[in-house]
Amino acid sequence: MLLAVISDTHMSGGSRVLPEACLERLRAADLILHAGDLVTAVVLADLRALGRPVEAVHGNSDDHEVRQLLPSAQMVAAGGARIAMVHDAGAADGRLARLRRRFPDADAVVFGHSHIPLLERDAATGFQIFNPGSPTDRRRQATHTMGLARIGDDGTVAFELVDLG
Repeated sequence: MLLAVISDTHMSGGSRVLPEACLERLRAADLILHAGDLVTAVVLADLRALGRPVEAVHGNSDDHEVRQLLPSAQMVAAGGARIAMVHDAGAADGRLARLRRRFPDADAVVFGHSHIPLLERDAATGFQIFNPGSPTDRRRQATHTMGLARIGDDGTVAFELVDLG
């Protein structure tokens, strides 16, 4: 199973759009995960119009309608894996252990907020946390990014950061 993972798109009807390289990966995925800061419900509708299931959480920049439609955190079952989603994972110091405590049944946690791509793994347990960065608002990062996650037949999750240029 292939998941496309995005966050922090911050699209509110202005000139900001998802890059074509991102759209291609979203269309090819079995499931799309968005870790918050869509901004408006139109963005959620546009993602769903791509024809793939979409799971998302709301972020701190999302309007009232998005907050009504989406939870602040959720657990997604995908191909035998359990992936938790939350927008703001808190301070970097102790983040892996803190998210493990918050989501003890998850194999991985996808989050956003910082716009800083990150993949961190607990070598002892295999638990992972992943921030895909942003495909539209790179802020202090060199490039726009998104993520892919491949779920193996055994339920293992393999994340990949995709540089969109």
